[in-house]
Amino acid sequence: MNQFNGRYDFTFFGNTLNTNENGPGAPCNILTSSSSTLTLGTSDVIEAAYLYWSGSGTGDFDVNLNGTPITASRQFAITQPSSGLPFFSAFANITTQVQTTGNGVYTLADLDLTSVIANYCGNGTNFGGWAVIVIYKNNALPLNQLNVYDGLESVPNVLNITLNNLNVIDNQDAKIGFLAWEGDRSIAVNETLRINGNVISNPPLNPADNAFNGTNSETGASNLFNMDLDVYGIQNNIAVGDTSATIDLTSNQDFVMINAIVTKLNSQLPDATVVLDNFTQSCNSPVYQLNYTVRNINSTEILPAGTYLTFYANGTSVGQFITPSPIPIGGSESFSISITIPTTITTNFQLLIKVDDNNGVAAVNELNETNNTFTSSISPWVSPETKPLINYTVCNQGNGKGTFNLVAYINALLLDTNDNFQFYETENDAQLNQNPIPNPENYQTNSTPKTIYIRIENEHCFAIASFIINTEACPPISYNHFTPNGDGVNDTFIFEGLRDIFKNFKLEIYNRWGTLVWMGNNNTADWNGYANEGILVGNKPLPSGTYYYILNLNEPKFEKPLTGWVFLNK
Repeated sequence: MNQFNGRYDFTFFGNTLNTNENGPGAPCNILTSSSSTLTLGTSDVIEAAYLYWSGSGTGDFDVNLNGTPITASRQFAITQPSSGLPFFSAFANITTQVQTTGNGVYTLADLDLTSVIANYCGNGTNFGGWAVIVIYKNNALPLNQLNVYDGLESVPNVLNITLNNLNVIDNQDAKIGFLAWEGDRSIAVNETLRINGNVISNPPLNPADNAFNGTNSETGASNLFNMDLDVYGIQNNIAVGDTSATIDLTSNQDFVMINAIVTKLNSQLPDATVVLDNFTQSCNSPVYQLNYTVRNINSTEILPAGTYLTFYANGTSVGQFITPSPIPIGGSESFSISITIPTTITTNFQLLIKVDDNNGVAAVNELNETNNTFTSSISPWVSPETKPLINYTVCNQGNGKGTFNLVAYINALLLDTNDNFQFYETENDAQLNQNPIPNPENYQTNSTPKTIYIRIENEHCFAIASFIINTEACPPISYNHFTPNGDGVNDTFIFEGLRDIFKNFKLEIYNRWGTLVWMGNNNTADWNGYANEGILVGNKPLPSGTYYYILNLNEPKFEKPLTGWVFLNK
Protein backbone atom coordinates (compact mmCIF):
# COMPACT_ATOMS: atom_id res chain seq x y z
CA MET A 1 0.00 0.00 0.00
CA ASN A 2 1.12 3.53 -0.79
CA GLN A 3 -0.38 6.30 1.32
CA PHE A 4 -0.51 10.04 0.63
CA ASN A 5 -1.63 12.51 3.25
CA GLY A 6 -2.25 16.11 2.40
CA ARG A 7 -4.03 18.09 -0.30
CA TYR A 8 -4.17 15.19 -2.75
CA ASP A 9 -6.58 13.68 -5.26
CA PHE A 10 -6.29 11.01 -7.94
CA THR A 11 -7.36 10.20 -11.47
CA PHE A 12 -7.06 7.31 -13.94
CA PHE A 13 -6.24 7.08 -17.61
CA GLY A 14 -5.59 4.06 -19.80
CA ASN A 15 -7.09 1.89 -22.52
CA THR A 16 -7.96 -1.62 -23.57
CA LEU A 17 -6.28 -3.70 -26.27
CA ASN A 18 -9.50 -5.55 -27.02
CA THR A 19 -11.31 -4.46 -30.19
CA ASN A 20 -14.61 -5.70 -28.84
CA GLU A 21 -16.00 -7.36 -25.74
CA ASN A 22 -14.88 -10.95 -25.57
CA GLY A 23 -17.35 -13.81 -25.47
CA PRO A 24 -19.01 -16.40 -27.69
CA GLY A 25 -18.95 -15.40 -31.37
CA ALA A 26 -16.66 -12.41 -30.83
CA PRO A 27 -13.55 -12.04 -33.06
CA CYS A 28 -10.45 -13.61 -31.53
CA ASN A 29 -8.00 -10.77 -32.06
CA ILE A 30 -6.20 -8.15 -29.98
CA LEU A 31 -4.18 -4.97 -30.47
CA THR A 32 -0.55 -4.51 -29.43
CA SER A 33 -0.90 -0.81 -28.63
CA SER A 34 -3.51 1.76 -27.65
CA SER A 35 -3.64 5.37 -26.47
CA SER A 36 -5.24 7.49 -23.77
CA THR A 37 -5.10 11.14 -22.72
CA LEU A 38 -4.13 12.66 -19.37
CA THR A 39 -5.88 15.92 -18.57
CA LEU A 40 -5.12 17.72 -15.31
CA GLY A 41 -5.86 21.25 -14.16
CA THR A 42 -3.25 23.99 -14.33
CA SER A 43 -2.83 23.97 -10.54
CA ASP A 44 -2.55 20.20 -10.26
CA VAL A 45 0.98 18.98 -9.50
CA ILE A 46 1.77 15.33 -10.19
CA GLU A 47 3.01 13.53 -7.09
CA ALA A 48 3.08 9.93 -8.35
CA ALA A 49 2.16 7.91 -11.42
CA TYR A 50 1.83 4.12 -11.42
CA LEU A 51 1.53 2.09 -14.62
CA TYR A 52 -0.29 -1.25 -14.62
CA TRP A 53 -0.75 -3.57 -17.57
CA SER A 54 -2.47 -6.93 -17.69
CA GLY A 55 -3.72 -9.67 -19.96
CA SER A 56 -4.17 -13.32 -20.73
CA GLY A 57 -1.24 -15.68 -20.36
CA THR A 58 1.82 -15.84 -18.16
CA GLY A 59 2.99 -12.35 -19.00
CA ASP A 60 4.68 -9.79 -21.23
CA PHE A 61 6.74 -7.67 -18.85
CA ASP A 62 8.55 -5.37 -21.29
CA VAL A 63 6.46 -2.66 -22.94
CA ASN A 64 6.85 0.81 -24.38
CA LEU A 65 5.20 4.06 -23.29
CA ASN A 66 5.52 7.01 -25.67
CA GLY A 67 8.72 5.51 -27.04
CA THR A 68 10.27 4.84 -23.64
CA PRO A 69 10.99 1.17 -22.83
CA ILE A 70 9.35 0.06 -19.59
CA THR A 71 10.21 -3.11 -17.66
CA ALA A 72 7.97 -4.33 -14.87
CA SER A 73 9.38 -3.82 -11.38
CA ARG A 74 6.68 -6.03 -9.88
CA GLN A 75 4.72 -8.91 -11.36
CA PHE A 76 1.42 -10.47 -10.37
CA ALA A 77 -0.08 -13.81 -11.43
CA ILE A 78 -3.40 -15.56 -10.96
CA THR A 79 -5.08 -18.70 -12.31
CA GLN A 80 -8.77 -18.99 -13.14
CA PRO A 81 -10.07 -21.81 -10.93
CA SER A 82 -12.61 -23.16 -13.42
CA SER A 83 -10.31 -23.35 -16.47
CA GLY A 84 -6.82 -23.46 -15.00
CA LEU A 85 -5.77 -20.68 -17.38
CA PRO A 86 -3.13 -18.21 -16.16
CA PHE A 87 -3.40 -14.40 -16.20
CA PHE A 88 -0.87 -11.72 -15.32
CA SER A 89 -0.45 -8.13 -14.32
CA ALA A 90 2.63 -5.91 -14.15
CA PHE A 91 3.60 -2.68 -12.40
CA ALA A 92 6.10 0.13 -13.03
CA ASN A 93 6.57 3.45 -11.29
CA ILE A 94 6.58 6.03 -14.11
CA THR A 95 6.32 9.16 -11.96
CA THR A 96 9.30 10.93 -13.52
CA GLN A 97 8.13 10.29 -17.08
CA VAL A 98 4.61 11.56 -16.43
CA GLN A 99 5.88 14.57 -14.47
CA THR A 100 8.10 15.43 -17.43
CA THR A 101 5.46 14.84 -20.11
CA GLY A 102 2.46 16.24 -18.26
CA ASN A 103 -0.89 16.46 -20.02
CA GLY A 104 -1.22 14.82 -23.39
CA VAL A 105 -1.64 11.58 -25.26
CA TYR A 106 0.10 8.48 -23.94
CA THR A 107 0.52 5.41 -26.13
CA LEU A 108 1.41 2.04 -24.67
CA ALA A 109 2.92 -0.32 -27.23
CA ASP A 110 4.69 -3.68 -27.51
CA LEU A 111 2.19 -5.46 -25.27
CA ASP A 112 1.88 -8.40 -27.64
CA LEU A 113 -0.54 -11.15 -26.64
CA THR A 114 -1.50 -12.25 -30.17
CA SER A 115 0.12 -15.66 -29.79
CA VAL A 116 -1.57 -16.26 -26.45
CA ILE A 117 -5.25 -15.42 -26.77
CA ALA A 118 -6.30 -18.36 -28.98
CA ASN A 119 -6.54 -20.57 -25.90
CA TYR A 120 -8.70 -17.96 -24.14
CA CYS A 121 -11.26 -16.96 -26.75
CA GLY A 122 -13.29 -20.11 -26.24
CA ASN A 123 -14.34 -19.19 -22.70
CA GLY A 124 -14.34 -15.43 -23.27
CA THR A 125 -11.29 -14.54 -21.17
CA ASN A 126 -9.04 -13.11 -23.89
CA PHE A 127 -8.06 -9.56 -22.93
CA GLY A 128 -5.26 -7.05 -22.56
CA GLY A 129 -5.06 -3.48 -21.37
CA TRP A 130 -3.19 -0.83 -19.40
CA ALA A 131 -3.89 1.99 -16.97
CA VAL A 132 -2.07 4.72 -15.09
CA ILE A 133 -3.06 5.86 -11.60
CA VAL A 134 -2.05 9.50 -11.12
CA ILE A 135 -1.81 11.09 -7.67
CA TYR A 136 -1.71 14.87 -7.79
CA LYS A 137 -1.52 17.72 -5.32
CA ASN A 138 -3.48 20.95 -5.38
CA ASN A 139 -3.31 23.54 -2.60
CA ALA A 140 -7.01 24.28 -3.10
CA LEU A 141 -7.96 20.75 -2.05
CA PRO A 142 -8.92 19.84 1.51
CA LEU A 143 -6.61 17.66 3.60
CA ASN A 144 -7.19 14.11 2.43
CA GLN A 145 -5.79 10.67 2.95
CA LEU A 146 -5.22 8.65 -0.23
CA ASN A 147 -4.49 4.95 -0.10
CA VAL A 148 -3.37 2.93 -3.13
CA TYR A 149 -3.78 -0.83 -2.71
CA ASP A 150 -2.62 -3.21 -5.42
CA GLY A 151 -2.16 -6.88 -6.18
CA LEU A 152 -4.08 -9.25 -8.42
CA GLU A 153 -7.02 -11.03 -6.91
CA SER A 154 -10.16 -12.45 -8.45
CA VAL A 155 -13.48 -11.46 -6.98
CA PRO A 156 -15.05 -14.54 -5.43
CA ASN A 157 -18.54 -14.54 -4.01
CA VAL A 158 -17.36 -11.89 -1.52
CA LEU A 159 -14.05 -10.00 -1.28
CA ASN A 160 -13.64 -7.93 1.90
CA ILE A 161 -11.22 -5.04 2.45
CA THR A 162 -11.02 -3.04 5.70
CA LEU A 163 -9.46 0.42 5.94
CA ASN A 164 -8.16 1.27 9.41
CA ASN A 165 -6.56 4.29 11.13
CA LEU A 166 -9.12 6.79 9.84
CA ASN A 167 -10.33 9.99 11.42
CA VAL A 168 -13.07 11.18 9.09
CA ILE A 169 -13.92 14.80 9.86
CA ASP A 170 -15.78 15.57 6.62
CA ASN A 171 -17.22 13.12 4.11
CA GLN A 172 -17.41 15.66 1.29
CA ASP A 173 -15.95 14.32 -1.98
CA ALA A 174 -14.93 10.98 -0.45
CA LYS A 175 -14.48 8.51 -3.28
CA ILE A 176 -13.13 5.11 -4.24
CA GLY A 177 -11.62 3.99 -7.55
CA PHE A 178 -11.05 0.55 -9.04
CA LEU A 179 -8.77 -0.85 -11.71
CA ALA A 180 -10.33 -4.18 -12.68
CA TRP A 181 -9.82 -6.60 -15.55
CA GLU A 182 -11.99 -8.99 -17.53
CA GLY A 183 -15.37 -7.61 -16.48
CA ASP A 184 -18.17 -8.22 -19.03
CA ARG A 185 -21.11 -5.94 -19.68
CA SER A 186 -23.24 -8.95 -20.67
CA ILE A 187 -22.71 -10.78 -17.37
CA ALA A 188 -24.46 -9.11 -14.45
CA VAL A 189 -25.01 -11.67 -11.71
CA ASN A 190 -24.71 -9.98 -8.31
CA GLU A 191 -21.74 -7.82 -9.33
CA THR A 192 -21.86 -5.34 -6.49
CA LEU A 193 -19.74 -2.85 -4.60
CA ARG A 194 -20.61 -2.14 -0.99
CA ILE A 195 -19.16 0.48 1.35
CA ASN A 196 -19.93 -0.12 5.02
CA GLY A 197 -22.65 -2.53 3.91
CA ASN A 198 -24.33 -0.12 1.47
CA VAL A 199 -24.51 -0.96 -2.24
CA ILE A 200 -23.16 1.92 -4.30
CA SER A 201 -23.50 2.58 -8.00
CA ASN A 202 -22.72 5.13 -10.66
CA PRO A 203 -25.60 5.02 -13.12
CA PRO A 204 -25.88 4.83 -16.02
CA LEU A 205 -22.26 3.61 -16.41
CA ASN A 206 -22.20 1.34 -13.38
CA PRO A 207 -25.57 -0.12 -12.35
CA ALA A 208 -25.89 -1.44 -8.82
CA ASP A 209 -25.78 -5.07 -10.04
CA ASN A 210 -23.10 -4.72 -12.75
CA ALA A 211 -20.13 -2.91 -11.25
CA PHE A 212 -17.54 -4.41 -13.63
CA ASN A 213 -18.80 -3.82 -17.14
CA GLY A 214 -16.05 -2.30 -19.30
CA THR A 215 -16.47 1.37 -18.42
CA ASN A 216 -14.32 4.40 -17.64
CA SER A 217 -16.10 6.80 -15.31
CA GLU A 218 -13.28 9.36 -15.71
CA THR A 219 -14.14 9.77 -19.42
CA GLY A 220 -17.69 8.42 -19.47
CA ALA A 221 -16.68 5.72 -21.98
CA SER A 222 -18.63 2.47 -22.07
CA ASN A 223 -16.38 0.70 -24.61
CA LEU A 224 -13.37 0.02 -22.38
CA PHE A 225 -13.75 -3.62 -23.31
CA ASN A 226 -12.96 -6.08 -20.52
CA MET A 227 -11.41 -3.59 -18.13
CA ASP A 228 -12.81 -1.02 -15.72
CA LEU A 229 -11.51 2.35 -14.58
CA ASP A 230 -14.32 3.42 -12.31
CA VAL A 231 -14.57 5.99 -9.52
CA TYR A 232 -17.49 6.12 -7.10
CA GLY A 233 -18.49 8.87 -4.73
CA ILE A 234 -18.94 7.42 -1.23
CA GLN A 235 -19.62 10.55 0.82
CA ASN A 236 -23.08 9.28 1.77
CA ASN A 237 -21.69 5.94 2.92
CA ILE A 238 -19.05 7.09 5.38
CA ALA A 239 -19.69 9.20 8.45
CA VAL A 240 -17.83 11.92 10.26
CA GLY A 241 -15.92 10.33 13.13
CA ASP A 242 -15.46 6.96 11.45
CA THR A 243 -12.14 5.33 12.27
CA SER A 244 -12.48 2.49 9.73
CA ALA A 245 -14.34 1.58 6.55
CA THR A 246 -15.30 -1.77 5.02
CA ILE A 247 -15.33 -2.49 1.29
CA ASP A 248 -17.15 -5.58 -0.03
CA LEU A 249 -16.97 -6.77 -3.65
CA THR A 250 -19.13 -9.56 -5.04
CA SER A 251 -19.42 -11.39 -8.38
CA ASN A 252 -21.42 -14.59 -8.63
CA GLN A 253 -20.60 -15.43 -12.29
CA ASP A 254 -18.29 -13.06 -14.12
CA PHE A 255 -14.54 -13.74 -13.72
CA VAL A 256 -13.27 -10.36 -12.50
CA MET A 257 -9.76 -9.50 -11.31
CA ILE A 258 -9.06 -6.50 -9.10
CA ASN A 259 -5.60 -4.98 -9.73
CA ALA A 260 -5.75 -1.75 -7.75
CA ILE A 261 -8.06 0.16 -5.41
CA VAL A 262 -7.64 3.84 -4.56
CA THR A 263 -9.52 5.59 -1.76
CA LYS A 264 -9.76 9.28 -0.93
CA LEU A 265 -11.10 10.26 2.47
CA ASN A 266 -11.04 13.54 4.33
CA SER A 267 -9.22 11.97 7.28
CA GLN A 268 -7.22 14.32 9.48
CA LEU A 269 -4.66 12.70 11.74
CA PRO A 270 -0.98 13.24 12.52
CA ASP A 271 1.68 10.70 11.62
CA ALA A 272 4.57 10.79 14.07
CA THR A 273 7.90 9.36 12.99
CA VAL A 274 11.36 9.70 14.49
CA VAL A 275 14.88 9.44 13.12
CA LEU A 276 18.25 9.43 14.89
CA ASP A 277 20.34 12.13 13.21
CA ASN A 278 23.61 11.42 15.01
CA PHE A 279 25.01 10.74 18.44
CA THR A 280 28.16 11.34 20.42
CA GLN A 281 29.85 8.99 22.84
CA SER A 282 33.01 8.84 24.93
CA CYS A 283 35.48 6.12 25.70
CA ASN A 284 34.54 3.83 28.59
CA SER A 285 31.42 5.90 29.28
CA PRO A 286 27.80 4.68 29.45
CA VAL A 287 26.54 8.17 28.56
CA TYR A 288 25.37 8.89 24.99
CA GLN A 289 24.19 12.21 23.60
CA LEU A 290 21.47 11.56 21.01
CA ASN A 291 20.43 14.11 18.39
CA TYR A 292 17.14 13.14 16.78
CA THR A 293 14.23 14.57 14.82
CA VAL A 294 10.50 14.04 15.32
CA ARG A 295 8.57 14.37 12.07
CA ASN A 296 4.95 14.82 11.09
CA ILE A 297 5.52 14.63 7.35
CA ASN A 298 2.94 12.31 5.82
CA SER A 299 0.05 13.69 7.85
CA THR A 300 -3.19 15.62 7.68
CA GLU A 301 -3.20 17.07 11.19
CA ILE A 302 -0.72 18.65 13.59
CA LEU A 303 1.12 16.40 16.02
CA PRO A 304 0.07 17.71 19.43
CA ALA A 305 2.46 18.95 22.08
CA GLY A 306 3.05 16.50 24.89
CA THR A 307 3.76 13.54 22.61
CA TYR A 308 5.95 11.05 24.47
CA LEU A 309 9.12 9.43 23.20
CA THR A 310 10.83 6.54 24.97
CA PHE A 311 14.39 5.38 24.36
CA TYR A 312 15.32 1.72 24.82
CA ALA A 313 18.66 -0.10 24.97
CA ASN A 314 18.22 -3.81 24.33
CA GLY A 315 14.60 -3.44 25.40
CA THR A 316 15.32 -1.54 28.63
CA SER A 317 13.94 1.98 28.94
CA VAL A 318 16.86 4.40 29.33
CA GLY A 319 15.27 7.78 28.68
CA GLN A 320 12.10 9.67 27.93
CA PHE A 321 11.14 12.98 26.32
CA ILE A 322 7.92 14.93 25.81
CA THR A 323 7.57 17.22 22.79
CA PRO A 324 7.15 20.79 24.08
CA SER A 325 5.11 22.22 21.20
CA PRO A 326 2.87 21.10 18.32
CA ILE A 327 4.57 19.97 15.12
CA PRO A 328 2.70 21.19 12.03
CA ILE A 329 1.61 19.13 9.05
CA GLY A 330 4.69 18.38 6.99
CA GLY A 331 6.90 19.73 9.76
CA SER A 332 9.60 18.41 12.02
CA GLU A 333 11.56 19.43 15.08
CA SER A 334 14.98 18.33 16.28
CA PHE A 335 15.91 17.57 19.87
CA SER A 336 18.78 16.25 21.95
CA ILE A 337 18.83 13.94 24.96
CA SER A 338 21.49 12.38 27.15
CA ILE A 339 20.93 8.73 28.03
CA THR A 340 22.88 6.41 30.30
CA ILE A 341 23.18 2.76 29.32
CA PRO A 342 22.94 0.16 32.11
CA THR A 343 26.27 -1.20 33.30
CA THR A 344 25.09 -4.67 32.32
CA ILE A 345 25.40 -3.67 28.65
CA THR A 346 29.08 -3.84 27.72
CA THR A 347 28.96 -4.90 24.07
CA ASN A 348 27.01 -3.86 20.97
CA PHE A 349 23.42 -2.97 21.77
CA GLN A 350 20.24 -2.11 19.91
CA LEU A 351 19.01 1.43 20.44
CA LEU A 352 15.27 1.80 19.86
CA ILE A 353 13.56 5.20 19.75
CA LYS A 354 9.79 5.10 19.79
CA VAL A 355 7.57 8.14 19.35
CA ASP A 356 4.04 8.21 20.77
CA ASP A 357 5.24 5.84 23.43
CA ASN A 358 4.99 6.41 27.16
CA ASN A 359 6.82 3.26 28.27
CA GLY A 360 4.65 1.14 26.01
CA VAL A 361 1.47 3.24 26.07
CA ALA A 362 0.39 5.18 22.94
CA ALA A 363 -1.83 8.22 23.32
CA VAL A 364 -2.03 9.82 19.85
CA ASN A 365 -4.36 8.42 17.19
CA GLU A 366 -2.32 8.40 13.96
CA LEU A 367 -2.75 7.72 10.28
CA ASN A 368 -0.11 5.00 10.50
CA GLU A 369 0.55 3.27 13.80
CA THR A 370 3.36 1.08 12.45
CA ASN A 371 6.06 3.66 11.66
CA ASN A 372 6.78 5.08 15.13
CA THR A 373 10.16 3.47 15.70
CA PHE A 374 13.78 3.95 14.73
CA THR A 375 16.49 1.43 15.53
CA SER A 376 20.26 1.65 15.41
CA SER A 377 23.01 -0.76 16.42
CA ILE A 378 25.59 0.98 18.61
CA SER A 379 29.02 -0.21 19.63
CA PRO A 380 30.42 1.14 22.93
CA TRP A 381 33.85 2.70 22.78
CA VAL A 382 36.20 0.77 25.04
CA SER A 383 39.88 1.39 25.62
CA PRO A 384 42.30 -1.35 24.55
CA GLU A 385 43.16 -4.05 27.03
CA THR A 386 46.71 -5.14 27.82
CA LYS A 387 48.20 -8.05 29.62
CA PRO A 388 50.04 -7.15 32.83
CA LEU A 389 53.29 -5.52 31.76
CA ILE A 390 56.50 -6.91 33.21
CA ASN A 391 59.78 -5.08 33.43
CA TYR A 392 62.22 -5.31 30.54
CA THR A 393 65.88 -5.99 31.37
CA VAL A 394 68.89 -6.14 29.05
CA CYS A 395 72.62 -6.46 29.60
CA ASN A 396 74.38 -3.47 31.09
CA GLN A 397 76.59 -1.76 28.54
CA GLY A 398 78.40 0.23 31.20
CA ASN A 399 77.32 2.63 33.89
CA GLY A 400 73.69 1.58 33.49
CA LYS A 401 73.55 2.11 29.73
CA GLY A 402 71.40 -0.23 27.66
CA THR A 403 69.87 -0.80 24.20
CA PHE A 404 66.25 -1.93 24.08
CA ASN A 405 63.97 -3.26 21.30
CA LEU A 406 60.73 -1.91 22.76
CA VAL A 407 58.59 -3.01 19.79
CA ALA A 408 59.56 -6.67 19.94
CA TYR A 409 59.07 -6.68 23.68
CA ILE A 410 55.60 -5.13 23.68
CA ASN A 411 54.24 -7.14 20.72
CA ALA A 412 54.19 -10.18 22.97
CA LEU A 413 52.07 -8.37 25.55
CA LEU A 414 49.26 -6.75 23.52
CA LEU A 415 45.86 -8.46 23.45
CA ASP A 416 44.82 -7.13 20.03
CA THR A 417 47.40 -7.02 17.26
CA ASN A 418 45.22 -4.48 15.41
CA ASP A 419 45.89 -1.90 18.11
CA ASN A 420 48.40 0.85 17.38
CA PHE A 421 50.99 1.86 19.94
CA GLN A 422 53.78 4.35 20.54
CA PHE A 423 56.34 4.75 23.32
CA TYR A 424 57.05 7.84 25.42
CA GLU A 425 59.53 8.86 28.09
CA THR A 426 56.93 10.72 30.18
CA GLU A 427 53.32 10.03 31.08
CA ASN A 428 52.33 13.57 30.11
CA ASP A 429 53.70 13.07 26.60
CA ALA A 430 51.76 9.81 26.33
CA GLN A 431 48.50 11.45 27.41
CA LEU A 432 49.00 14.34 24.97
CA ASN A 433 50.28 12.08 22.19
CA GLN A 434 53.42 14.15 21.73
CA ASN A 435 57.18 13.49 21.50
CA PRO A 436 57.05 9.73 20.90
CA ILE A 437 60.30 7.79 21.07
CA PRO A 438 61.55 7.99 17.46
CA ASN A 439 63.35 4.64 17.13
CA PRO A 440 61.79 2.21 19.60
CA GLU A 441 63.37 -0.83 17.92
CA ASN A 442 66.80 0.49 18.96
CA TYR A 443 66.14 2.64 22.00
CA GLN A 444 69.31 3.58 23.86
CA THR A 445 69.44 5.10 27.30
CA ASN A 446 72.38 6.23 29.37
CA SER A 447 70.87 5.43 32.73
CA THR A 448 68.58 2.82 34.22
CA PRO A 449 66.22 1.96 35.78
CA LYS A 450 63.77 4.07 33.76
CA THR A 451 59.99 4.08 33.27
CA ILE A 452 58.69 3.83 29.69
CA TYR A 453 55.08 4.76 28.88
CA ILE A 454 53.11 3.17 26.07
CA ARG A 455 50.01 4.66 24.45
CA ILE A 456 47.84 1.90 22.94
CA GLU A 457 45.09 3.01 20.52
CA ASN A 458 42.17 1.29 18.84
CA GLU A 459 39.75 2.99 16.44
CA HIS A 460 38.32 5.37 19.04
CA CYS A 461 40.09 5.06 22.40
CA PHE A 462 43.50 4.78 23.97
CA ALA A 463 45.04 3.40 27.12
CA ILE A 464 48.27 4.29 28.90
CA ALA A 465 50.44 1.58 30.39
CA SER A 466 53.98 1.62 31.70
CA PHE A 467 56.86 -0.68 32.43
CA ILE A 468 60.39 -0.30 33.77
CA ILE A 469 63.46 -0.88 31.67
CA ASN A 470 66.61 -1.87 33.49
CA THR A 471 70.04 -3.31 32.92
CA GLU A 472 71.88 -6.09 34.63
CA ALA A 473 75.42 -7.36 34.62
CA CYS A 474 75.89 -10.19 32.17
CA PRO A 475 78.92 -12.53 31.97
CA PRO A 476 81.63 -10.69 30.05
CA ILE A 477 82.85 -12.11 26.76
CA SER A 478 86.59 -12.52 26.13
CA TYR A 479 88.36 -12.37 22.77
CA ASN A 480 91.31 -14.82 23.08
CA HIS A 481 93.61 -13.43 20.42
CA PHE A 482 95.27 -10.04 20.19
CA THR A 483 98.21 -8.51 18.32
CA PRO A 484 99.99 -5.79 20.31
CA ASN A 485 102.09 -4.46 17.41
CA GLY A 486 101.19 -0.80 17.70
CA ASP A 487 99.07 -0.62 14.52
CA GLY A 488 96.05 0.54 16.50
CA VAL A 489 94.04 -2.57 15.70
CA ASN A 490 93.47 -5.33 18.26
CA ASP A 491 96.41 -4.08 20.31
CA THR A 492 94.94 -5.04 23.71
CA PHE A 493 93.26 -7.96 25.35
CA ILE A 494 89.67 -6.94 26.04
CA PHE A 495 86.50 -8.30 27.62
CA GLU A 496 83.19 -7.13 26.21
CA GLY A 497 80.78 -6.17 28.98
CA LEU A 498 83.39 -5.80 31.68
CA ARG A 499 84.54 -2.23 32.22
CA ASP A 500 82.22 0.17 34.08
CA ILE A 501 79.92 -2.78 34.71
CA PHE A 502 81.97 -4.91 37.07
CA LYS A 503 83.72 -1.98 38.66
CA ASN A 504 85.49 -4.13 41.28
CA PHE A 505 86.88 -6.74 38.93
CA LYS A 506 90.46 -8.05 39.18
CA LEU A 507 92.18 -9.60 36.14
CA GLU A 508 95.35 -11.72 36.44
CA ILE A 509 97.45 -12.95 33.49
CA TYR A 510 99.80 -15.95 33.81
CA ASN A 511 102.33 -17.38 31.44
CA ARG A 512 102.45 -21.03 30.56
CA TRP A 513 104.61 -21.79 33.58
CA GLY A 514 102.05 -20.26 35.94
CA THR A 515 103.95 -17.10 36.62
CA LEU A 516 101.85 -13.98 37.19
CA VAL A 517 102.92 -11.45 34.55
CA TRP A 518 100.14 -8.86 34.59
CA MET A 519 97.36 -7.71 36.88
CA GLY A 520 94.70 -5.00 36.35
CA ASN A 521 91.25 -3.69 37.34
CA ASN A 522 88.62 -1.13 36.33
CA ASN A 523 91.08 1.67 36.96
CA THR A 524 93.93 0.32 34.81
CA ALA A 525 94.26 0.14 31.06
CA ASP A 526 93.62 -3.06 29.14
CA TRP A 527 96.55 -5.51 28.93
CA ASN A 528 98.72 -4.55 25.98
CA GLY A 529 101.15 -7.47 26.08
CA TYR A 530 103.53 -5.87 28.58
CA ALA A 531 104.30 -7.21 32.04
CA ASN A 532 103.62 -5.34 35.23
CA GLU A 533 104.25 -8.32 37.51
CA GLY A 534 106.90 -11.04 37.84
CA ILE A 535 110.46 -11.17 36.51
CA LEU A 536 109.70 -8.77 33.64
CA VAL A 537 108.11 -6.22 35.84
CA GLY A 538 108.75 -2.73 34.60
CA ASN A 539 106.32 -2.83 31.76
CA LYS A 540 108.50 -4.88 29.48
CA PRO A 541 107.05 -6.64 26.40
CA LEU A 542 106.17 -10.29 26.76
CA PRO A 543 106.97 -12.85 24.07
CA SER A 544 104.34 -14.30 21.76
CA GLY A 545 102.57 -17.33 23.11
CA THR A 546 99.62 -18.63 25.04
CA TYR A 547 98.75 -17.02 28.35
CA TYR A 548 96.10 -17.80 30.91
CA TYR A 549 93.79 -15.47 32.78
CA ILE A 550 91.82 -15.49 36.00
CA LEU A 551 89.04 -12.89 36.14
CA ASN A 552 87.48 -12.22 39.52
CA LEU A 553 84.33 -10.13 38.99
CA ASN A 554 83.74 -9.60 42.69
CA GLU A 555 79.96 -9.53 42.32
CA PRO A 556 77.49 -11.63 44.37
CA LYS A 557 76.05 -13.26 41.23
CA PHE A 558 79.50 -14.18 39.99
CA GLU A 559 81.33 -15.64 42.97
CA LYS A 560 83.45 -18.08 40.95
CA PRO A 561 86.24 -16.53 38.88
CA LEU A 562 86.21 -16.80 35.11
CA THR A 563 89.25 -18.54 33.61
CA GLY A 564 90.53 -19.06 30.11
CA TRP A 565 93.42 -18.58 27.71
CA VAL A 566 94.52 -15.90 25.32
CA PHE A 567 97.09 -15.99 22.51
CA LEU A 568 99.45 -13.07 22.25
CA ASN A 569 100.67 -12.74 18.66
CA LYS A 570 103.19 -10.09 17.65
